[in-house]
Amino acid sequence: MNTPSAILLASLAATMLASAPARAEPDKLRGEQGEARREAQAGNIMRSGEIEAKILPQMRNAEYLGFAYDSTARAYRLKFIKDGRVTYVDVDARTGRIIGRSR
Repeated sequence: MNTPSAILLASLAATMLASAPARAEPDKLRGEQGEARREAQAGNIMRSGEIEAKILPQMRNAEYLGFAYDSTARAYRLKFIKDGRVTYVDVDARTGRIIGRSR
């Protein structure tokens, strides 16, 4: 391999390594989703899967789009769509009780 090719190859390898995304460690999760995970692991709130298992059967014929966690309210907000209309279902994270619905 000639010198210019070796330099080019080394440069490409360095660029690829520098642009590789950093992996987040589970204990260093940030934001609301990380807070939900920590609170659930501590037993302070229900896990998202438990909430989904309780709420999804009640939302027949609606497509489930996902959830967000609000640590201040200690509530999950589940998002659904049906017939082109989005519905949010707010759920108490401690009890799993529905506390609100909005469109």
